[in-house]
Amino acid sequence: MMADQTAGTAGEGDVAASKSGQTSNSVQKPKAQKAAQKKTDAPKQGAGKKKMEGAALIGIDVAKEDDFSEWYQQVILKGGMIEFSDVPGCYIFLEETMNIWENIRTFFTTRIAAMGVKSCYFPMFITEDALNREKEHLEGFAAEVAWVDRGGKTKLQKPLAIRPTSETAMYDYYSKRIRSHRDLPLKLNQWNNVVRWEFKHPQPFLRSREFLWQEGHTAHLRKAQAEEEVMQILDHYAAIYEDLLAVPMVKGRKTKNEQFAGADYTTTVEGFIPATGRGIQGGTSHCLGQNFAKMFNIVVEDPDAERKEGQQSEKVHVWQNSWGFTTRSIGVMIMIHSDNKGLVLPPRISETQVIIVPVGITAKTTPEAEKQLYKEIDALVEVLKDAQVWGERVRVQVDDGKESPGYKFNKWELKGCPLRLEFGPKDSEKHQVTYSRRDKPGEKGTIQISELEAQIPEILQTIQKELLAKASEEYASHRKTITSWSDFVPALNAKNVCIIPHCLEGDCEDQIKELSKGNVEGQEVDEKAPSMGAKSLCIPFEQDVYKGLTVGETKCLNPQCEKKAEKWVMFGRSY
Repeated sequence: MMADQTAGTAGEGDVAASKSGQTSNSVQKPKAQKAAQKKTDAPKQGAGKKKMEGAALIGIDVAKEDDFSEWYQQVILKGGMIEFSDVPGCYIFLEETMNIWENIRTFFTTRIAAMGVKSCYFPMFITEDALNREKEHLEGFAAEVAWVDRGGKTKLQKPLAIRPTSETAMYDYYSKRIRSHRDLPLKLNQWNNVVRWEFKHPQPFLRSREFLWQEGHTAHLRKAQAEEEVMQILDHYAAIYEDLLAVPMVKGRKTKNEQFAGADYTTTVEGFIPATGRGIQGGTSHCLGQNFAKMFNIVVEDPDAERKEGQQSEKVHVWQNSWGFTTRSIGVMIMIHSDNKGLVLPPRISETQVIIVPVGITAKTTPEAEKQLYKEIDALVEVLKDAQVWGERVRVQVDDGKESPGYKFNKWELKGCPLRLEFGPKDSEKHQVTYSRRDKPGEKGTIQISELEAQIPEILQTIQKELLAKASEEYASHRKTITSWSDFVPALNAKNVCIIPHCLEGDCEDQIKELSKGNVEGQEVDEKAPSMGAKSLCIPFEQDVYKGLTVGETKCLNPQCEKKAEKWVMFGRSY
């Protein structure tokens, strides 16, 4: 369903790129963690745990702008999002990660339930015969399929594939379930894990061998019904990013080269990572047409067809969709919002929205005074629990550990808690709290206790809104309309994605990818990505915002192409 680790149900990685044959047998770990492991004879697991406890004390020790890859891995490790496992390319999702994923799941499930989508679960194993039934589909995943050929000590007569996606696993059932037009529409969704044995360099959240996602599979009587749903789902995906994760997206349609194998067409939401200047696919919704229905013989009688006496009703193949959204989204959010102090989490998805840190307790503070201060803090918690934001109670926690306030400040900055409240004897005297927003380090303000219930939700909503606004402005500033080939590679090197007039021909896309690589004579390409050419990201739905293309007159930007441009297409280096 996803052609990328987010694409409908085709995948956790760029399928074409995975065929490069490059393998990675070791897990990429931050330099600090590697060094620690070299200095100890303890078992790997123990050494890793010991190092992480120490690493949390020093925070992030590399700047985002200096070494983005190392920065990213330190942020997700020290921020408590993931840990490495003993299996390369597979990661342990810790509590904050799963909390975010559950928030996404609740948000999305509510919306698709309103569309009539029901929950289901299909086995993770697929027979080779089932996988081979749709040749074009299999070719898109062949290099990534993981196989099981033993059960205990017994060799299986036929190996079983671990699902890379579930079209072939589910559609045999659909052919049995759907017997009449009255059985339509059939709309099923499952939340599960899939395995795609990536050969490219694994990267937590973005490109892993096992990941979590939802995959929806629906069947409809008419094409128009299927196409309407494709766009509804795409809107929901954009809402997850923008409303929950505060991440802007561009909605569009994939080109033929990039669409899901076996689909009529693929729609997509495309994001952007400013630090690297690369585009990233956020989620895809595919109109499969009747391709799989013909393969699996999913047919019904046409209720609208005229039937002559003595003749059977006309049979029609159903129209199908598939759509998927993955844990890659969490990595995208982290890359965009987080900074050199650690994670920056949007309030709407953060497990702890407000952390209260007691301050001003010294060696001279009497036990009675300390007890009274904590009693007042407990009262603050009760006030905040009565506050409502986004239809839920404010999620508040008190850090009553014995560490110093400064240590706690750094810890919660590292963990990305959106709002910190400080409360000590001086605050108590003034009937106020001091607050600090995680998205604006160093800025502080005060709130009267009598105003807490009203102001805290407003501040959380403001943080959420401003995170999206900042990211949207940055994305917009890095989408460059390019009408001259000489400007194309320089724009890519300046960390932009490019909107160009394009003929929509697959061969032309391939040429552009080659021409924008670093191995082309005369081209100067970013030294950190010397061999990466630009590929098409999507055909944006909003074509009218770009000026200067006249269909049938404007030439395709590719200097080696003689065809006329059909659409503005967004190209870029990508994950």
